[in-house]
Amino acid sequence: MRAWFACTGAELLARDPADTVGRLASAQQGRGFAGSAEQEAAWQHQVATLREALRAHDSAGWTVALEFDLMRLEKRIDAVLLTDRAILCLEFKLNDRSPAARREAEDYALDLRDFHAGSRAHPIVPILVTGGAPVGLPQPNLFLDAVLPALHATDRELGAIIGWVQAQAPVKPLDGQAWLNAPYRPVPNIVEAATMLYARHGVGEIAAAGADRASLTRTTAAIARAIETARREEARIVVFVTGVPGAGKTLCGLNTVFGAAQGDGAAFLTGNAPLVAVLRAALARDAVARGECDAQEAERRVKAGLQNVHRFLEECVEAPTRLPPERVIVFDEAQRAWDEAKARAGSRNRASRLTMSEPAHTLEIMGRRPGWAVVVALIGQGQEINTGEAGLAEWGLVVPRFGWRAWAAPMAGPLLADGPRPWLTEEPDLDLTVPIRSLRTEASAAWVDAVLTGEAEVARRIAAGILDFPFFLTRSLEAVRAGLRRFARGQRRAGLLRSSGAKRLRAEGLAAEVEAKDVPDWFLRRWPDIRASDALEVAATEYACQGLELDVAGVAWGGDYLRGPAGWEARRFAGHGWQRDAKDFHFVRNTYRVLLTRARGETILWVPPGSDPAEPFHDRTRPMAEMDAIAAFLQACGARPLPVLAPEPVVEPFRLL
Repeated sequence: MRAWFACTGAELLARDPADTVGRLASAQQGRGFAGSAEQEAAWQHQVATLREALRAHDSAGWTVALEFDLMRLEKRIDAVLLTDRAILCLEFKLNDRSPAARREAEDYALDLRDFHAGSRAHPIVPILVTGGAPVGLPQPNLFLDAVLPALHATDRELGAIIGWVQAQAPVKPLDGQAWLNAPYRPVPNIVEAATMLYARHGVGEIAAAGADRASLTRTTAAIARAIETARREEARIVVFVTGVPGAGKTLCGLNTVFGAAQGDGAAFLTGNAPLVAVLRAALARDAVARGECDAQEAERRVKAGLQNVHRFLEECVEAPTRLPPERVIVFDEAQRAWDEAKARAGSRNRASRLTMSEPAHTLEIMGRRPGWAVVVALIGQGQEINTGEAGLAEWGLVVPRFGWRAWAAPMAGPLLADGPRPWLTEEPDLDLTVPIRSLRTEASAAWVDAVLTGEAEVARRIAAGILDFPFFLTRSLEAVRAGLRRFARGQRRAGLLRSSGAKRLRAEGLAAEVEAKDVPDWFLRRWPDIRASDALEVAATEYACQGLELDVAGVAWGGDYLRGPAGWEARRFAGHGWQRDAKDFHFVRNTYRVLLTRARGETILWVPPGSDPAEPFHDRTRPMAEMDAIAAFLQACGARPLPVLAPEPVVEPFRLL
């Protein structure tokens, strides 16, 4: 049971309030939290308010759960009141009536809806309870969503609000004990997951969306078995973890680095510079906030655990006798490791010191230490977005060349090498087949794949089979912004995404891209900070957002991936016009795969209207007919028209007698 203390309404009224507060204080101490007089005073007020509210109703059989843990948020709901037909999430504040306080209460309710199995069949009502003057009752008939917009009541009005909920909620019996025993398994976003794993939790607790899907524990256990085998047999093993987009590969990698392997020396290596920057900033801020260390020490620690793979390899190549401090490294997006030509060429801004492919250098460097070593290679499907990416075949060449062994799922074997593979151990649990990023449906990735491969009928069937299909279509950028703000309820994060090759979106009103140095602020700040993603001012490209997530996303469709007579075509903008780009077609397609799979909740697809040829200043680089064809295809694939969202509910004042 996740509540610190729970009882029936009858028991709460019969029990001495001091005893209830004492039980909460004991639970607090047992969990290692320091107590305070202020906290005990707050509990005394909350218990008194609840008792007074319950006396006004036939509440003997209701259930009260106090301090209900929400691990994804690392917070607790002050109180959950389970009536015989509704779930009330109560957040108590002394005088804070701000919109932020209401969003906090609403976010708790959304968390229950998404991750607590016992909360799915009943209305969930977030209520901010404060002191002060009366605020009023809401209008009737607002139960149009599983989670109501957050209500506000003073402590004296709470009983009346409960009565209003009872009058409005549909009669559907709610078993309090069954609710308390129901599984709660949240899927945090990647920033939340990294923070939790780094601080104290394991992947077993953050395993599966919706509280009843298969968890990641099997894959995590398979990685642990491979590490133990390497340690026991003094072996060097590459562990290939494959999976569809959003299936939890990065989560498995972070759990390896911050889990049991941490004592052996472990690091998470990635060429994704924005991912490194965001996770480093998040972990350092969290460590400081928890009082673990100062900012300078926090930055030093997270830099050791999260490293840029290109810098790691170059530093070790410069010192050929250097022994790496790590025995276990996680190579993120290992299929994107550079081939020899790209490794020798380096980047536009930095000359290279590498002489082999990145997979080859990785095994040579990790093989320098005597004894055992493990490389956990995370392999994404359809994530290649740039030239010079070697793919699995290069890993298959270098593993036997350097005398290493490998573990991988059976489906990865033929991609690693043709013919016999005596160096490979097949382990089915190393393939993650169930997407867990989407909170609405596991089929989002399959729908995106069907759309991008031009299979409209397949996509339409997938969409038709999903009750609340999360992909919407609009031609208006302002409608996108309005829709994102309404979908991003509570403290959910919204943001705009675009392809780096969609150069003519500038003429449609979306010119700005988030700069590399600003990516951590874009993902970690919150509105009203204008640097935050939910300011909806600048868009992140595929390079800024790959490996990261938003709760709701607006994806701008540019002219770089359009419908032609034979299906999808790719092109790039050069000078003052478009040029066909058949050579890099799969990179452009994968760019849109990355963009379309970033959202955990709803995705709004924006296809600009384009330029009308009848206009005096017609723009030939963005013809209306091309944009219309893209929109028509997305609609044929099942994308839903973005609805005109209802205005915020009105609160009518009332007076207590």
